[in-house]
Order: sequence, then C-alpha cells, then structure tokens
Amino acid sequence: MRMLAAERRDHLLGLLAREGKIVAKNVAADLGISEDSVRRDLRDLAAEGLCQRVYGGALPVSPAVADYAARQTVAPDGKRKVAAAAVALVRPDSALILDGGTTALAVAHALPPDLVCTVITHSPTIAAALLTHPRAEVFLLGGRVFKHSAVACGAAAVEAAQNVSADLCLLGVTGVHPEAGLTTGDAEEAAMKRALAARAADTYVLASSEKIGTASRFRVLPWEEISGLITDADPGHAVVQQLAAAGVEVLSAG
Repeated sequence: MRMLAAERRDHLLGLLAREGKIVAKNVAADLGISEDSVRRDLRDLAAEGLCQRVYGGALPVSPAVADYAARQTVAPDGKRKVAAAAVALVRPDSALILDGGTTALAVAHALPPDLVCTVITHSPTIAAALLTHPRAEVFLLGGRVFKHSAVACGAAAVEAAQNVSADLCLLGVTGVHPEAGLTTGDAEEAAMKRALAARAADTYVLASSEKIGTASRFRVLPWEEISGLITDADPGHAVVQQLAAAGVEVLSAG
C-alpha cells in the first residue's frame, strides 16, 4: 500500500532528522515510487524552507537564513563560546579580517580591551562595535550593503578587499556540511567571503552548533582552503567526527 503525500512528507522529514541527508534514489527504491515523485516532494519541502535541495537529494537547511535581527536571538550562548575561542587566535599587533554576521559581532565584543590589533571588516556593524575599543585600529571596506548580514558586497567591496593583507581571517558561514562544504545563502556574499579569506595567512571558520550538518545554496570555500573550524558543537557529534577524520582541524569551543 502506497504512502499518501502527507505520509511521504513526514517520512522525508524524519529521514532528514535521523540521517542528516536524503538520497532520492534510495528513498524511491525503499518506498516503491519514482525518483520524480521524491524530487517533487523535495521541491515542496524546499519551498517551505524545510530542506536544502542538492544534486541527488536534500540536506538540512541552515537556520541562519533569517534576517539579521532574528539571527541575533539564535544560539547566543554558542556564539559567545565560539567567539571566546576565536579571540584566543588573535595575536597582539596582528591584523585581523573579521567577517560580518552575528557570530563575528560576538568576536568584536570579546576582543580584550588591552589588545593592540588592526581589524579589517566589511561590516559597518562590526566597525561600530569597535569604535569604543581603546586599542584596535579599524579599517572599513565599502560597497553595496547586503542587509541580510549587514555587510558590504559586490564588485567595489571585492576590489577593496584585494588591497589588504592580514594575519588571520575569521569567517562566518550559514552551513557546515562534510559533502556540501562551507556555504551561505547569497552568491555575492559568498564571493566576498572568498575574497577576504584569500587575503589572510590563516582562515578559521566560525560555526555555532546549529549550523553543523546544514547547508545553504552557495559554496564559500572548499575544506582544503581553511586552516580550521571553530565550533561549540559536541566533539562527539557525527558531523564533527566526520570532518576531523577528513583532516579538518576542529577547535572545540565547548
């Protein structure tokens, strides 16, 4: 007896929650339906924001696709833990490229007041947060403001980024997945993140636990182009273990 559409929907969502991905051909074989039927179901779920479609199936959607104000209320404790671990990487008298977003804002707030450093950012929010820092020099890169993350993007911002250099880049993403990689929801923002990372000796990705195992539409960087991942996710988390086994340096912020 074939499943009703609503039953298939529940089955797919349950599979996504249990296994962290959906492989369309496997579901089709298990349920005795066509892959086209599974793909239609996945299109419907994606339209509701319940999954991120990828080639061959779907992955969990990142919760970091909400607007900037809403994201400030998502996992604030996790972001503070990630920020504290990230700040430990910033050396005195060094230059830091600090991405935008809510986790990066937590990093800005966590910089010790006696730390002498240069912070390069394309986020007016980050720059404003550092106005009262007594020792940090701030360079703000300009361009079209992408309001979702309160950062400058586009050709002007990328060109500005190409004229700076730094010791460290702390980069935010919306999704961290072993197969999909490091992702975000906007193509221009992804390009800007790549431009920033290319100007630093080391790049570490900031990822609070709710982003682990999820994906967004646009890939930012392949794993081999980052120095490590900073997360408050449990070291025993299946995705964290998979990344570590693949050679990704994972710094625990728990």
